[in-house]
Amino acid sequence: MREAWSSGWRHGATLAAAVAALWTWPGVPLAQQVAPAAQHLRIVGGLAGLNQYTRHEEPFWTRELARLSGGQLTAEIVPFDRAGIRGQEMLRLMNLGVVPFGTALLSQSVTELPEVTAPDLAGLSPDVATLKRVIAAFRPHLEATLKKRFGIEVLAVYAYPAQVVFCNKPFAGLSGLAERRVRVSSPTQADWVQALGGRPVLVGFADIMAQMRGGNLDCAITGTMSGNTIGLHKLTSHVHAMAVSWGLAVFGANGAAWLSLVPEQQALLRRELQRLERDIWAESERETGEGLACNTGAAGCKNGNPGQMIEVRTSPADELRRRQIFVQSVLPRWVQRCGPSCAEVWNQTIGPAVGIEARSSR
Repeated sequence: MREAWSSGWRHGATLAAAVAALWTWPGVPLAQQVAPAAQHLRIVGGLAGLNQYTRHEEPFWTRELARLSGGQLTAEIVPFDRAGIRGQEMLRLMNLGVVPFGTALLSQSVTELPEVTAPDLAGLSPDVATLKRVIAAFRPHLEATLKKRFGIEVLAVYAYPAQVVFCNKPFAGLSGLAERRVRVSSPTQADWVQALGGRPVLVGFADIMAQMRGGNLDCAITGTMSGNTIGLHKLTSHVHAMAVSWGLAVFGANGAAWLSLVPEQQALLRRELQRLERDIWAESERETGEGLACNTGAAGCKNGNPGQMIEVRTSPADELRRRQIFVQSVLPRWVQRCGPSCAEVWNQTIGPAVGIEARSSR
């Protein structure tokens, strides 16, 4: 299945042809088609191999949905990083209908819609309570914007475990990252590392281990548990407990795909996806703590690989530095790239929730 999806997107004739293939039957105009009683959905999910996908997304779509709907809805799912598509193109592909139901990482949507990266700017949410408050403030704008700009019906917002700093040499706090080559996955993480005096290196998740082994990295920002899963705890010695960012994703439907479902099917999906979203958030919060426990070999490690790393606790000086960097570097640079309208969006949504005002770059 994965090979077929990958081939379809990599080697298909055109995006327009792909849309036509997905949503028409030979000789029958789209306007005349009637949604069948039962629907089989094609889903592009989150990151392969992580528990959010293997424990929650995949079982929900491939097994639970058919049971919950009495067979009226069935689905197949492929993780987006194995579907032969680039995360940076997800919103556009969903808009075109090439991806009928898909998951878009907000950090990778910066080129298509930079303002959607606002709730996961590096240094914004050092804990899950702050993250939830940020999402609650921004979600109405996120839903309205994706519907207006891309015709996407937002059905869920997912969070991955906290992204923290792993290093292969000792350090006592954030100031110790100066001059170190640090793996980052987004422009705002790069801004955060640069403000600390470090040297950001953009590296994909799948390449972290090779780059670390090759001596091209001194540190890496990645998830507490995902780092443990790929064996990063074997190549590094110290891990900082502060969340740099979280890895937020939005799950949604192409407008035509959503309207092809009857109201009863739509209602079921909305209800059950709310539950799936809650389960994924709970998993992310649990994994944040368990990931740290596993990397350090603490008693709380039940599902990971016990390591022998040293946890660098967040000091008052680190917390002060985090906020200073965010206010003075990360937020202004994001506004500069994103534009004056993004400052307005920030000040109407997230800004009041965290007590930080953005200044326009005009």
